[in-house]
Amino acid sequence: MKLAANSTVASTAAILTIPKPSPARSFNPPLPCCKITVPISTSSPKSTFHRPLYITNSLSDPKPKLVGAASATITASTTTTDILTAAPQAFVSRFAPDEPRKGCDVLVEALEREGVTHVFAYPGGASMEIHQALTRSSIIRNVLPRHEQGGVFAAEGYARASGRPGVCIATSGPGATNLVSGLADALLDSIPVVAITGQVPRRMIGTDAFQETPIVEVTRSITKHNYLVLDVEDIPHIVKEAFFLASSGRPGPVLIDIPKDIQQQLVVPNWNTPIRLPGYVSRLPKSPEFTHLEQIVRLISESKRPVLYVGGGCMNSNEELKQFVELTGIPVATTLMGLGAFPCDDKLSLHMLGMHGTMYANYAVDHSDLLLAFGVRFDDRVTGKIEAFASRAKIVHIDIDSAEIGKNKQPHISVCADVKQALEGMNKILEGKKSKLGIDFSSWRDELSEQKMKHPLSYKTFGEEIPPQYAIQLLDELTEGRAIISTGVGQHQMWAAQFYKYRGPRQWLSSSGLGAMGFGLPAAIGAAVAKPDAIVVDIDGDGSFIMNVQELATIRVENLPIKMMILNNQHLGMVVQWEDRFYKANRAHTYLGNPSNEKDIFPDMVKFAEACGIPAMRVRSKSALRGAIQKMLETPGPFLLDVIVPHQEHVLPMIPSGGAFKDVITESDGRSVN
Repeated sequence: MKLAANSTVASTAAILTIPKPSPARSFNPPLPCCKITVPISTSSPKSTFHRPLYITNSLSDPKPKLVGAASATITASTTTTDILTAAPQAFVSRFAPDEPRKGCDVLVEALEREGVTHVFAYPGGASMEIHQALTRSSIIRNVLPRHEQGGVFAAEGYARASGRPGVCIATSGPGATNLVSGLADALLDSIPVVAITGQVPRRMIGTDAFQETPIVEVTRSITKHNYLVLDVEDIPHIVKEAFFLASSGRPGPVLIDIPKDIQQQLVVPNWNTPIRLPGYVSRLPKSPEFTHLEQIVRLISESKRPVLYVGGGCMNSNEELKQFVELTGIPVATTLMGLGAFPCDDKLSLHMLGMHGTMYANYAVDHSDLLLAFGVRFDDRVTGKIEAFASRAKIVHIDIDSAEIGKNKQPHISVCADVKQALEGMNKILEGKKSKLGIDFSSWRDELSEQKMKHPLSYKTFGEEIPPQYAIQLLDELTEGRAIISTGVGQHQMWAAQFYKYRGPRQWLSSSGLGAMGFGLPAAIGAAVAKPDAIVVDIDGDGSFIMNVQELATIRVENLPIKMMILNNQHLGMVVQWEDRFYKANRAHTYLGNPSNEKDIFPDMVKFAEACGIPAMRVRSKSALRGAIQKMLETPGPFLLDVIVPHQEHVLPMIPSGGAFKDVITESDGRSVN
C-alpha cells in the first residue's frame, strides 16, 4: 500500500500582481509555490515564518491511482532542474537487476542514486536495519552525531553550506521527536532536508507499542511533505519524490517514515517508476513575464531613491544580483538570511536591515521611493511596525512562493517566479535600454554614504574587557572574511551578523526564522563535512553552545577542523538585554553561572573541550585576544576558544519589537540603561 504525499504547494498568479515569494511558511492557506519552473533552475532557501501549507498525509498505495487528465507523469524531461533527474545515468548497483534485497538496502541505494555521500544518522531499534545497510554501502558515509537534534542541525548545516539536500536518520519514538526542532527550523528558513525515521512494524502501528510515535502526524505542519511507507515497492519513487520536493520550488524539509518490517522485507526494486505529482508541478511558478519585468525596470527609471531589500531567496542568484546592481547602481540591504548574497564589503552594500540592522540600511528603506524586495517575506524582525515600513515607497516583490506575496505587506507589483530568472530577464532589459533610461542615483548614494559616516556600527571599550564586537572584527580580519560562520541564537548571533563582512553566499549559517539555540555547533559539523577545505568557525554564546555540547565528541572522532569561538558572558545575553530595556533589569533566571561562586567561570567550557581531546584556551583581556584567535586558526584540527565578555553589552542599534525607524535605540547598555 502506498503513501500519498503530505505536500505543501502554493498557488501561482499570472496577472500583474503575481503571487508571493519568500522563505516563510504559514500553516493554513494554499500550497506553497515551489520553485522548479519547467524550464527553470531552482532558487535558494529563505527564511520565513508563516506560509500557507496544504499538508495532507501520504500513505503508500501499492497501485497509485491516476487522476484522469490531471495525472501528470513527471519525468526528467519535464523539468529542467537537476532535482527531477531520476537517477545518475552511470549508476552501477552492487546488486544484480533481478536480485531480491531488503527494503533497507533499497533505501540506501535510492539515496546513493540521489547523489548522497554523507548522512547524519543515530541508530536505534527501529532504524537498525538502515544502519546495517549503510555499512554495506561504499558510497555513503555516516557522520555519527551524539544526539538526533545534533544530526538534523548538522544536515541543515550541510544543506546551507552546499546548497544540496542534507540527510539525517533517526529511530522511532524519541529519536524521531528529537528531529522536530530541526524540521521546523528548515521549514522556516527554506532549507532542503530529507529526514528518514524508523517506525514500529506495520502491525503494531496504533497499538502504543514501545517507542511508537506517529511522527507523520507530529511533523505534519512543520514539513513541506511527509510519507509513511506501507509498501516496500514504494521506496524508490518515494525517495526520488522526497528529494525533488525538498529541493524544488521553495526548498524545505521532507520526512520519510519507514516501518521496521518494510526495512526487512525482500523486494526487487523498480528504479524507473516516474514521479507523479501533478498538483504540485502545476503550481510551480512559471518563467516571469517579460512585460512585468519591463514594468519593474520602468519603475526603477522613474525613481530617485530606490533600495534593494534582499533575502535568502537570492542565495542562488548572487551573480545575477551583482550584475543587476552594477547596471543600476542601486544600494543593497540584506536580511539576516540574505547575508552574503551581496558582498558586505561592496561600497553599495548597506549591510543588514531590521531590528538590529545598520542605521543607514534602515534609513535607506525609510526614505526610499522604491523598494525592490527580492526573495524576502517581510518578516516582523525586519519591518517592525508594518504600516510604517517603507511607507513612502512603491514596493516590488519577487518571490518563488506565491503565499508570501501580499501576506504581510501589499506590493504594487509582484512576480511569483525564481528570483534568478527574474534578475536574468531584467539584466537583459537593462543592458539593451540602459542608455535610454538615464538611470543615475548618484545623489541618493551620496546621501547614504553620508549616513554611513554619521552612523557607523560602533561599540565602546572598557579597559581590558573584551568587547564581543571586537572579537568578531578581529576574526573577520584574520580570516579575510572568507570563513563559513555558524552561530547559535542570541546577542552573539546579531554581532556576528553585524561585524563579520561576508563576501559570498553560503558563508552564513544561522537559525533565523525559528531562532533555535544549540544550532551553531552541529551546523558547523555539517558545513565542515560539505566543505572540507573551508575555514569553519562556530561563533557561539555560552547558553547556546551548551545545548548541544555533546557534539564535541563527534568533532573529535571525525577530526573536523572546526574552530569554536564562544563569547561567554555567563548569561542569556539577549534576554538580559530585554530585561535591562523593558523589565527594569530584573533578572529572571538569566544567569547561567554558579550563584554560589560568581567569580569563577561556570561551567568550564575549556574542560568540556579537553574531556573530548580538543585543544582549548580561555582569554580574558583585549590585548591577548588577537594572539588567541591566531592560535585558534593556526592549530590543526578543532580548537575551542573561550572568550570572556561583559554581560552588560547590548546589541545596537535596536528598533523595539513593533516599533518603527523613528523609535530606534542607538545609545546606552546594561551599565547605564537603568
